[in-house]
This record gives sequence, C-alpha cells and structure tokens, in this order.
Amino acid sequence: MDANERERAEGPGTAPPRAPGIAGLALPYRVLAALVLAALAVAACLHLGLVFLHVAPSNTLSKKHAGLVDGWIYPEFEQNWKLFAPNPLQQNIAVQARAQIRGGSGALVTTGWRDLSAEDAAAIRHGLLPSHTEQNELRRAWDFYTGSHDDEGKAVHTERAELSEAYLKRIAGRRLGAGLAEGERIVRVQLRSATRSVAAPAWSTETTDTQTYYRELPWWSV
Repeated sequence: MDANERERAEGPGTAPPRAPGIAGLALPYRVLAALVLAALAVAACLHLGLVFLHVAPSNTLSKKHAGLVDGWIYPEFEQNWKLFAPNPLQQNIAVQARAQIRGGSGALVTTGWRDLSAEDAAAIRHGLLPSHTEQNELRRAWDFYTGSHDDEGKAVHTERAELSEAYLKRIAGRRLGAGLAEGERIVRVQLRSATRSVAAPAWSTETTDTQTYYRELPWWSV
C-alpha cells in the first residue's frame, strides 16, 4: 500500500497517535510538569534527610544543623519508638479543653470541658479512609507537650516547650472557636488530660487501678 492509498484508508485529517504520559503534552506543559516533579523530588529528599539526621545517633552533622532539624521535625514529624518499647503504653489518655469567651456585651463566660480526643475518635470510627490529622494531630501535640515539660508543668527544653504550648493553644483555639456567634471571641483556653489505665484481662490475676486521673494545664491567653 503506497502513501496515497494509506491516506485514503485512514481518512483525511487523521491525527497521529499521541505519546502516553508527559511526553504527550505540549512543550510548555512538559517543562512545567518536569519542574514540578523535580521540586517534589528535592522536597522528598530533604525531608528524608532531615528525618534521618533526627533518628540517627548523634553525629557532627546532626549537631551542626540541630536547629534546622528540630525546626523541621517538631512537632508534626517527631519520631519515637513507643510501639516497640518493652513495656508499651497501657493507658487511655484523653485531651479535653475549655475556653473563656467574651460576648458582644462584654460578659466573660467559661465553657464546659470538651473531650477533643473523643470527638476525634468519633470522626474516624467506621471510616474506611480515616483522616491522618484526626488520628494523630491532638495525640502528637499532647505527647510533644509532656515530653518537653515535667509533671509540674515546668519546661525541660525551653525552645520545644514554647513550641509545644503554642501548638496546643492553636489546636484548642481553632476547635473551640468554631461556631462562635458574631461578636464572640475566645480570650483564654485551658487544657487537661484524663488518664485511665486499661483494665487487666479477665484471666489475669493482676489488679489495675482504673480510676481516671486529671492533669490540668494553666489558662493560656489567646
């Protein structure tokens, strides 16, 4: 079949098949896609590198860039080994919050305690694809706070302590502030934890104190 016969068979104006994937895009879009992929690759490599320096044994490089590493890792990407500890956590810890709200008339009202952990659990229950934020944001924020403060609430690591307080305050303020009426604003927030040990199984002879213990933090201005 010569060229004329092939053209008549295929029909006039038949466009050649487009290449699959990025190669099938016009040149400007190929350049844009390449730049986006390159930026994502660089960001992924930087993230993995900083996480590696965070979890690796202390070395010259991690000490030299400790500020950069900590600033990127804390609080969202902090790593720990609690899942694999010889004695993993055996307590249920719920984070609760309340607020002091000033209304349009100037009156100051203190709300009741809201169980933010229970709200997160309800949001992901029976979900096939539960939100990572609803699962971990509040839990990691509380772990970050307790890891940078002692039992009396005094800062152990000053920079991390300030960051953990600001992080918790931001979470509580955003959640408690949702749905406020016009003219109302949050003045202060307070958080507390409700800790209760998991009861021993029926076949065990171990006795467990399942009473709920509270740890209240001071009021924080918003």
